[in-house]
Amino acid sequence: MRRFNKKLTIVVTGGLGFIGSHFVDKVLEMGHRVINYDKETYAAHTNLKFKGDYEYVKADIAELKAIPFCDIIVNFAAESHVDNSIEESFSFMKSNILGVYNILEILKNTKINSLVSAWEYNFPLFVQISTDEVFGDIEEGFFEEEAVHTPSNPYSATKSAAEQLVVAWARTFDIPFLLTRTTNNYGPRQNSEKLIPRAITDIIKGEKVPIHGGGSYVRNWIHVEDNVNAILKIIDAGKVNESYHISSDEEYSVKQIVEMICEEMKVNYEDVTDTSLDRSGADVRYALNCEKLKDLGWSQEKKLKQSLPEIIEYYRKVLNG
Repeated sequence: MRRFNKKLTIVVTGGLGFIGSHFVDKVLEMGHRVINYDKETYAAHTNLKFKGDYEYVKADIAELKAIPFCDIIVNFAAESHVDNSIEESFSFMKSNILGVYNILEILKNTKINSLVSAWEYNFPLFVQISTDEVFGDIEEGFFEEEAVHTPSNPYSATKSAAEQLVVAWARTFDIPFLLTRTTNNYGPRQNSEKLIPRAITDIIKGEKVPIHGGGSYVRNWIHVEDNVNAILKIIDAGKVNESYHISSDEEYSVKQIVEMICEEMKVNYEDVTDTSLDRSGADVRYALNCEKLKDLGWSQEKKLKQSLPEIIEYYRKVLNG
């Protein structure tokens, strides 16, 4: 089955964020209609000018009263920075759990109202964007899609809870869904609180780059454009009520990532880093098996080392205004 064989109306939540905005760019380029809901947090790119059949609504998904008729809903809206969730978790509860609950309830109630009023209503396909962090860490091997969740911090716990809501509402009320879990993204527009832009911007500003756990934590790294293409492939060809993992063939420790950035920016690692820090709830390694996605025909195109020059240049321009 191919879902993109006609023009679709796609509701995107969090479409001013890092990954969401790249997704909006892509689906508008493909000729689809996008209705974007975003509450404009500190991580939103409010200056973006999207081209195409586009409508924007400033709104919090936890407070929505209705959702327009559409073919697909893609939920990017979430609080996502682990450090922030450790310091203050209620905003994560509201966006990541109550926000998803509210959307599911709107869909359920719209269907009930349609049956009472004898008018036709078909559920849109609900696409929940999740994370590898719901599984906790793994020292060897890779997590399969059906692995047990063992989240290690408030952020990952809220994302795990959101997944359970989606699956439960699908079983109880027949709301069709697709669930994607992805590894660490990188690329233009990522907020500077994340590792790669944080390292780049700290070095540019002459500040020390904080390295948690001595830089030993290992992550899988995927370019945002590869991630968006994977999400599109899953939406187009994925089996309803299934989950899919998105990852790359690039696995690096935090130290290796920062060393790579230092080499590209021609600075010495020891001179620009602070390795005295650590973080509670940190996982040693995340790793996902994405063979199920590859079976749909997706493949990785971007490599981190080759992408770094353009990413560094992007953040130079951001800092220079």
